[in-house]
Amino acid sequence: MDKQVAIYVALNWLAVFCYVAATIANVSGVIFRKEVVEQRSYWPAWLGLMVHSVAIVYWWRIVGHGPYMAPSEVLSSDAWITMAVFFIFLRFFPRIRTASVIVFPVTFLLIALAIFYNPGIRSLPPTFGSIWLVLHISFYKIALGTLVIALAFSIFFLLKNRPAPAVWMLRLPELEGIDLYAYRFAGFGFIFWAIGMLAGSIWAYKSWGRFWGWDPVETWSLITWIVFGVYLHLRRFFRMNGYRAACFFIFCFIMSLVSLFVTSHMGSSIHAEYFK
Repeated sequence: MDKQVAIYVALNWLAVFCYVAATIANVSGVIFRKEVVEQRSYWPAWLGLMVHSVAIVYWWRIVGHGPYMAPSEVLSSDAWITMAVFFIFLRFFPRIRTASVIVFPVTFLLIALAIFYNPGIRSLPPTFGSIWLVLHISFYKIALGTLVIALAFSIFFLLKNRPAPAVWMLRLPELEGIDLYAYRFAGFGFIFWAIGMLAGSIWAYKSWGRFWGWDPVETWSLITWIVFGVYLHLRRFFRMNGYRAACFFIFCFIMSLVSLFVTSHMGSSIHAEYFK
């Protein structure tokens, strides 16, 4: 078993190395306007994603369940989904390419943090044997990936809206376009979060006999979803945009991080047992 853990950790470190190389090349290519360097930064990113995929599948076969039973597994799969979601959306929205300067660092920080947790084998509780759990977890992770892209454009707006923005920001869309991308990807995140929450309530009913129990994780998830709903409502019906919208979204994103990574460790939560 020690040898298997060592192989798993080594694969993760190799993925981290690839993501770090991709980040350095990408950020330098974007900031110094080296298009060739920026384009080539996607090579180590794709390589890192493939190595990362091998690591997740390898560990999945060893422990016999998906990456959702321990902090190391959760953070690693969050990193994988964030990078995969970015590449999928990049295929349909080529103008989000510059968001890589946020997505790449977030990805390698998540997987690097995962390595520092003990990747020991955890047995799968009977309540985890449900397709609703898979949907519940998957859609929350997809929501996180889309929200990271929205975060990137919110930050871009704040940076480009300054009196003297950096020269490399001339490559970004106009402020209206940046604002629109932040709005749209926040909408994607809102929808995926809602689906994840709904799937979680169905799983809770099958596992514990109730759809909702006001557990800290459930409560914070609902609050976060409502806050994102307020953000989208203000944008759609009250024409909130620009600087105020960017700041409000950053607050919403912080709320989502608390909901995803903090509340699950609260001792009063029934979810806490699954993330020790």
